[in-house]
Formats: sequence, C-alpha cells, structure tokens
Amino acid sequence: MGKGYMGKVLHVDLASGRMEEEAIPEEVYRQVLSGAGLAARILFERIPKGADPLGPDNVLGFVSGLLTGTGSLMTGRWMVAGKSPLTGGYGEANCGGTLSPAIKRCGYDGIFFRGISEKPVYLRLADGKAELADASHLWGKDALEAEKQIMEELGGKPKVALIGQAGENLSLISGVCNDFGRIAARSGLGAVMGAKRLKAVALSGKERIPAEDPGRIKALNEKFMKFLRAGENLEKKVPSGMFRILGRVFRVAPFALAQDGNLAKMAFKNFGTIVTNVMSAENGDSPVKNWKGAGYRDFPIDTHSGKLDPKLILDKQVRKYHCFSCPLGCGGLCQVTGGKYPVGETHKPEYETCCAFGALILNNDLEAIFKINDLLNRAGMDTISAGGTVAFAMECYENGILSREELDGIDLYWGNSAGVIALLEKMIRREGVGDLLADGVKRAAEKIGKGSEKYALHAGGQELPMHDSRFDPGLAVAYQLEPTPGRHTNVCYQWAELFALHKIYKGLPKPKPVYLIKEKYNPEGKMATLATGSKYVQMANGLGACLFGIYLSCNLPLLDYANAATGWNLSPEEYLRMGERIQAIRQAFNAREGVQPARHFRMNRRAVGDPPMTYGPVKGIQLDEARLLGDFCREMGWDPETALPTREKLEELGLEDVARTI
Repeated sequence: MGKGYMGKVLHVDLASGRMEEEAIPEEVYRQVLSGAGLAARILFERIPKGADPLGPDNVLGFVSGLLTGTGSLMTGRWMVAGKSPLTGGYGEANCGGTLSPAIKRCGYDGIFFRGISEKPVYLRLADGKAELADASHLWGKDALEAEKQIMEELGGKPKVALIGQAGENLSLISGVCNDFGRIAARSGLGAVMGAKRLKAVALSGKERIPAEDPGRIKALNEKFMKFLRAGENLEKKVPSGMFRILGRVFRVAPFALAQDGNLAKMAFKNFGTIVTNVMSAENGDSPVKNWKGAGYRDFPIDTHSGKLDPKLILDKQVRKYHCFSCPLGCGGLCQVTGGKYPVGETHKPEYETCCAFGALILNNDLEAIFKINDLLNRAGMDTISAGGTVAFAMECYENGILSREELDGIDLYWGNSAGVIALLEKMIRREGVGDLLADGVKRAAEKIGKGSEKYALHAGGQELPMHDSRFDPGLAVAYQLEPTPGRHTNVCYQWAELFALHKIYKGLPKPKPVYLIKEKYNPEGKMATLATGSKYVQMANGLGACLFGIYLSCNLPLLDYANAATGWNLSPEEYLRMGERIQAIRQAFNAREGVQPARHFRMNRRAVGDPPMTYGPVKGIQLDEARLLGDFCREMGWDPETALPTREKLEELGLEDVARTI
C-alpha cells in the first residue's frame, strides 16, 4: 500500500463471475495519479481495439481519486469510465456524493467490470468479501427505489452506484446514479452498465486510507477554512436579485470582469449552481431556444427567467447537503408538495437542468422543472442530453419535420411543459417516439433525415451543455477537442480565470480584471493558459478534486495536499505533467478507435455563430474556429489536423508503450 492510494484494483468478469485483484505499481500512480488517470491507463490496456461499447469486451471502471479519504477537503469525487456508446470514443463521467471514499475503504482504487452477465446482478462488496448477487427483483425499478431496497437488504448503510430504467433500456444518454438521485451523467455509460446487466455496485468497507503527513493536511485545512469563512456574514446578505442586475448590466456593457474565486465561493455556498439561472439567461451564457434565441427577447426576466430565480428554488429547500470532505455544501434537498407535481423530497435542480428545461426550451414552469429533475434522476437519464433532445424535437415540430402524429399526439410547442414530461416518460421507456429520441439528437437526426441535422446541437454525438460557446470561445475548444466532447467541465476562458493558474505556473499572463468584450474573441496570448487549464483539470480529476474547489483561485491547496498525502514532494510542473499524461492517454484511446476529434467532434455550426445571431449578447459573433482549434492543438503538442497527440509528444511524456499501439 502506498500513501494516499490503496495500491490495487478489483477486476470482475460478469460472464464467469470470476474476480481478481491486481496490484498497481507505485510508478503508475507517479505517472498518472489515481482517479481519471488510473481509469485511462487500465482502459487503454484492457479494452481491445474496435470493441463494441455495449458488448462484452468493453470495460467499465469505477474509480476514486488519489486524495479521497486522506483528510484533504473538496477531494471526494468519483468517476465512471469506459468506451462511450454515445461518441464511440473515450467515455467518462464525474460525480460527487459519498461513493468515492467507499471504493477505497473496500481496499481498492478502482473496480473494473468486463463481460455480460446472463441475468441481472449487482456487486456486493463488504468486509473484504466480494460476490455477485441476483438483481432480478431490482430490474425495472427506478434508481431511488432500487437503492433503498439494496440498503434495506444489506443493512449497514452501504454506498451504492446503480442505474435506473434508462440504463436498463440502453438509452445512450443514460448515466450512473448514487446517493438517491445524483448522477454521473455524461458519455452514455448507464447504457454500458445496462448492457452488462449490472444493476448496481454496493460497497461497505472499513479499511484505513493512508496519508504520509496527516498533520500537514490538517494545517492546510485550517488555512483553507479561514479563507472559506472570511466575509461569511456579508455573503449571507447578498440577495439573489443582485444576479439579475448583473445579468442585465453585462448584457449591454462593452466590458467584462475577470472571474474571481471570492465571488464563486459566495455564490456556491449560498445558492449552489442555480445562482446563474437568471443571470446567464440574460447575459448570453445560457443557450436559448435551441441556441437560436436570446434571453432578453425570447426568455425575458420579467416573464420567464425570473420565474426560475434561485430564491424561489431555495424557498423549497429543507436542508443543504455536502459531498464527502466538502465544507462548501452547494447541494440541497427540497420538499415539493401540492401543486401540479407533488414529487415530495427531491434534489435541488442544478443550473444545467434549469437551463436545459428552462431557457433552452422556453419553459418558465418551475413546478415542471422539479418534476422533470426528479423524473430523470429516478430514471438515470442525463438532464443535459435529455434537454437538448427535447429542444431538437421542438424545433423539428416547429418546422414540420416531426408531426403531432409522429410525436404520438404530443403538441410539442415551445414551453409546453406538460408535453415535455410526456415525451420524457416515453424516452425513458423507449416507447413510441421515445424510442427514436432515447439515444440523443445525432442518432435521431440520422433516422429522421429531412434536414433535421440542422437542429441537432451536439459535438461528436454528445449534446452540448448549457454554456454558449459564442459567449466563451474557450468552450468551443473544449466541446470539440477534449477526449470526451461536449462537456463544460473541462476548460474555458472563465474557468481558467477562476483557477488563477498564473499564481502557480510562471510565465502565464495574469488576467485583466476588466477587459473589453471584443478582446475575448482574439485568441492571441490565450492558448497557453487554456492548455494549462486543460491539463490542470485532468490532474485534479486524478486527485479526485471537485471543480468548484479549484474555482476558488488557488485557495484550495491541491498540490500541497498531494505532497502531504503521498510524501512525493513534487513540483507544480511535475503534477501538471501528470495531468498532461492523463489527457494524452485518453486522446490516444480515441486515436486507436479511429476517432479524430478535429474531424469527428465538430459542433453544429449554430454553436460557432455560423450564421451569426442577428440580436442578443452574441449578435454578429462568428468564431475564428480554425485559429482557435489550431492554436490549442499546437500548444498541446497535438496534430492540428486530427487533434491527436503526436508520437513525439507521447514519447516526450514517457508514454512509449502508448505511442507504439496507435
């Protein structure tokens, strides 16, 4: 056993029931950390070229970060990874909650599944004993019902990751759930779990998670908590209405302010991600009406976005909750009784959900959003992809490509929340038109034809998130060039500002506190910071860190935590190198599968401003896409024609074995 990591993983063959432990050498952790890095290393080695994502040769891994459980703060994320049935390349989804430490307390840094079971099963791992249990009685139950039943059967409050009906029905936009409705949603990995007939993973362990210098970690925690508590009384007095005002100001202002960790701290502590519901709809960050509208005209504050004000959501919150090792506590449980959709206790909807079923489809019915959030959480369906798919169907309906009859009688006009709920229920069950739409917009457009691909907003098959790449051009890079496309949690200009990487890595420019809007559309001088941010996020994913933690302008002492936990005493540049290796291995996986991001992950032209909007905050914007993508590839050492790492880059990173296989 090392320091910070457990030093082994568990391999489970679902076809034979055989289980095997594998010791992981320390040099692997020193090369790619744990978490996302360990998953990438093992999947690259174990998934054969050309494997069917829904077939027996695909490997599905559940991994915990290197820092999880060492006493460090905001380092409790877990990841699920495998070949994506949605994109055909590397697939990964990231989630919080309480599963991450449970993996390590069972003695492992990861659990990897291959093969297909003859019948539904779930892995039961408790007190050092692993077994596959019959899950036939759980198949067909939603994720919340099944999790509750597993906990009752096993006792002792195991930590459970599982799928709902969407994953069972092999929806390619399904994810993996835990903690009664939190979802590792992206890449369609719920369908991989469903194809393997693996309903759940239930973990109960008591192993100690080691750290080299717990005293140092405790001292770092005290310093971080001092930052977190600073200004607490003033922060609590900030009204949600302030963000309405900011949204209106920055919609018309010719300048912008650099993002700041202190503002992020206040926003997430008091409101969570919904803090931007109204502001983003107004200032241009939120895509509106399937990316063809603008909030102030199509989803205005006074009649639409204002009805999704974070205060109205917090009025229903009965208690906050914190992910493992997180003092920020951006999550919340709400009690929704009475009205049209009395769903009872349910998770507070995140910004992505509020936008996907708000501004994106012109729906201002908050009661319906609570219902939709609960419905999709139970089914285990990605709210981003589901919202993008509904918006696609609405625009097809508006343009006569899908008729009301083809929509099974649903009058799918913009903002029809009752129609949206009916459509989602069909998608979850793969019933009628729901079967057409259950795999997302790319496959639906391929089946529908009739020019419908014009309305399918995706990158490489994955629906685009609720942050407009015309508003932040850095997103156009992340959505199209990262190994898992169409994800906002990789990097962009705003995130790079929040990371304050210039404080860690010498030579990076310090962000201007105030700058003209037109400046963000000039890539000059920005790519070094963007590339560093991309590597830094992968490093953080190897450590199991929360993105919101690294938003706090370097106040979360991530690299000091890593050295205190491991005893390695490495430099920031050496840790960044690890993040770069993780990124390179994931991208090399794509190369081996014949996926070239620069060609296969290209976005719908609407998302780069082709043609440009004629009104709104991104009016007239058409991104210089060739320069953006080319400059980023050159900064990363990737071939600009393919966005794949060159053989020279892989060898420079010490990945000669990877270079030989692609």
